[in-house]
Amino acid sequence: MAYFDILLPVKNGAAYLAEALASIRAQTFTDWRLLVLDHGSTDRTLDIAQAHALEDARIRIHSLPDARGLSGLLNAGLDLCDANYVVRHDADDIALPERLRHTQAGFAAHPGMVAIGGQLTNFDDRGRTLRQHPLPTEPGRIAAAMLFCNPVAHPTVAMRLDRLQALGARYGVEFGAGQPARPAPEFGNLVEDYFLFGQLALLGLVANLPQQLIRYRVHPGGVGRQKFAAQMAASQNVSLHLAERLRGMAGTARFDPTPFCNHGGILFDLGEERTDFSPEFEAVRTALLRMDAHPAQVRRELRYRQILVNRSRPVMLARYALFRSLHRPMMNEETTIKLHLLGRKGPQAQRIPAPAAV
Repeated sequence: MAYFDILLPVKNGAAYLAEALASIRAQTFTDWRLLVLDHGSTDRTLDIAQAHALEDARIRIHSLPDARGLSGLLNAGLDLCDANYVVRHDADDIALPERLRHTQAGFAAHPGMVAIGGQLTNFDDRGRTLRQHPLPTEPGRIAAAMLFCNPVAHPTVAMRLDRLQALGARYGVEFGAGQPARPAPEFGNLVEDYFLFGQLALLGLVANLPQQLIRYRVHPGGVGRQKFAAQMAASQNVSLHLAERLRGMAGTARFDPTPFCNHGGILFDLGEERTDFSPEFEAVRTALLRMDAHPAQVRRELRYRQILVNRSRPVMLARYALFRSLHRPMMNEETTIKLHLLGRKGPQAQRIPAPAAV
């Protein structure tokens, strides 16, 4: 049994797979097993994986062509794991040499965490480093941000296997709500990571490391590029689900996080002339301040979301300037403001009824 089992799902990933595998083999922490989960590739993916497996016995290949989407593929991979921790890695990304060593130290420093992610460096097909967007590290800050976007980079994550199993946590499964875990197929693909980490975060079980763990490849074939609108809609559904979960945990009135969501760095088109969403924000504030999380971390998140209360460009710009004087922007915070000021709208959002007065 290895200390880390690494799940690498792939389908027709021959273009970049060799680099990904080589980066795992170059880890300074060597107690790992790599499970290549092939989803019915028809290119040279299997040839490349088998060549590496012949050179390194820690690499195992599993053919799973009938798995139902990425969620099903990753759940099948979890069933194959018996290590202390399960690490995710994508077939087009590059793990930095100290990734596993940083992750091991992270779990030692945060023994209560179930999932730990980290920072990443974006780069393009020409090898050029792109602009970086630091991710928050504190569990309370991550929990609060989860209502509005995903502050955890899935390809950087490692998870403690025994705690996952105890919670009944899997991809595309609802768990931890005081009821037996149950499949939630509507969250099984496109946002399988957001749904999983969002539920864990509301329980205070997710942190991010400050270290860079991977180089994340941005290219036209990535799912985020190909299915952006579908991902936005699915992400909003997760936000609404998490808001309802928090409402039950905190004992507050129902609230709508939609006006303050910035999935993909863009605000939803709310389809109305109103520019001020103060009533919705007060309901959001009430719920977040009742979270079981560090108050300062929650307040930092609320200060940013308050910028989005008024969608008038001059008001938003002034509020962001004040925020920027007090806080370092993280994630897609600055991108969201810039795109709104440039007049770019996201897809039409679903809305839930206005929250009751609080």
